[in-house]
Amino acid sequence: MLYITIQGPYVLYRSRTRDEIDEDMLNYVSSIYDDLEIAKYDILGSQAHVIMLYKSNIIKRKDARMILWALQVLNGAEKGAGDGQGDIYHIMKGEHTEEDIHEMIEGEVIRMIGMESGGRMHTGRSRNDQVTLDMRMKIRDDIATLCGLILDAAEELVTLAERHRGTVMPLYTHLQQAQAGTFSHHLLAHADVLFRDLERLSGAYTRINKSPLGAGPVGGTSLNINRRMTAEMLGFSGIVENSIDATSSRDFIIEYMAALAILMTNMSRISEDFIIWSSSEFSFIEIADRLASPSSVMPQKKNPDMLELTRGKAARVIGELTGMLAIVKGLATGYGRDLQESKHAVWRATASASGALRVMIETLPTLMVNEKAMRDATEKGYLVTLDIAEGLVRCGIPFRVAHRITGNLVGLAHQRGIPLNELHIDDIDPAIIKDLKISREYILDIIRSATVDGSLRKRISQGSSGFSEQERMIKIRKSLIKRRKRMIESRDKKVADALDDLEKRVKSITNG
Repeated sequence: MLYITIQGPYVLYRSRTRDEIDEDMLNYVSSIYDDLEIAKYDILGSQAHVIMLYKSNIIKRKDARMILWALQVLNGAEKGAGDGQGDIYHIMKGEHTEEDIHEMIEGEVIRMIGMESGGRMHTGRSRNDQVTLDMRMKIRDDIATLCGLILDAAEELVTLAERHRGTVMPLYTHLQQAQAGTFSHHLLAHADVLFRDLERLSGAYTRINKSPLGAGPVGGTSLNINRRMTAEMLGFSGIVENSIDATSSRDFIIEYMAALAILMTNMSRISEDFIIWSSSEFSFIEIADRLASPSSVMPQKKNPDMLELTRGKAARVIGELTGMLAIVKGLATGYGRDLQESKHAVWRATASASGALRVMIETLPTLMVNEKAMRDATEKGYLVTLDIAEGLVRCGIPFRVAHRITGNLVGLAHQRGIPLNELHIDDIDPAIIKDLKISREYILDIIRSATVDGSLRKRISQGSSGFSEQERMIKIRKSLIKRRKRMIESRDKKVADALDDLEKRVKSITNG
């Protein structure tokens, strides 16, 4: 049983300045509310740091025991000592005079156990390495969450594609009908984009998963600390070795936010497709009622508001990335308080990205697909024209000549308002096939045999929208999702196991 004395608040970080900071200035400089997101990471980092100080014979066991007990109370893992003691999230709701979470936690530890032991917790480190540690741990967890959501969204896309591998629809360029395709092909395109988003975030994870703890304010410490020990306890793969780089660089945040901006741009594109296709003019799909909103005045309206918000939030994330770049580009090497502004930008960008993914995960399995409208739109257009031209190429005609012949025929059919297969032999001008070893009758046979389904059966180039390619690509992507899930689970387990071991170390010392 630990016996403690409750003491008054400590103003820890204003030793050099004589005057107390007033309320307006405190509100301006404080990051305490943004710090809510990193409070638990600050406690975990402090636990690892204190254990390292004890193991390195820099502080005594009784001091480590007292500090770790107080941190457990703040982490909600131990019962408090009364008089307002409790976890840090409860304490943060009250009035405070601290500038940030680091000062608040250290102050609470000192208030609970006294300066003699509590005042040793900050030995061999600085707020500068603390904050970047907390940010790295927070972003590391956020990437783990986002990777899971990306894979879930990709899996829903592939599942829906498998159901609609034979669903014919137009493919577009310049928002004009271009070729006959399948709905599955379109969905797989977006799944492949998400796989690249996953790779970008996984790559960022490897660079973020390095510990800056123990780098101190900027130039390190004269104390014989063990930075690799704390890195291991916190589940990092190594350390950011250079103490200047460790405390002042924020390229890892910029890389993360750039990946989120790209992800949100991709989510905005698929959302835009669904918004257009759900309009009355297309009627290719219908969004589930629970993912749409009615009009306040027009009873018939069903608005795809969730997907529209994804477009809007994509713009916000791009703005947050731009703001972060603007902050960093003007800073001299070494920590600057400007970097405090990065926290809110990261939290907002992460929330937007995770929210957009969850909306898409909910949208895809409930999507109602109008297969008839898709086929009708495909068959009304001249989307087999390229197939006709390629039929002529197989007869030995140069592609550019075949392109001119079919273009001439499409123009004639369009002028008359009829499909290509309703053209007659007399519509084929003998002049356009002059000097070619092919008859008008043969051209007409090629035209009349060119159908949407026939086109998709003949489409055999790798990655095309042909029926056979849909089967092959779906199978490969289902296997890829399984492999990626195993990889991410293994990566996340390493961190979880390290933090579980840290908790056991804490309990061993506090209960010993």
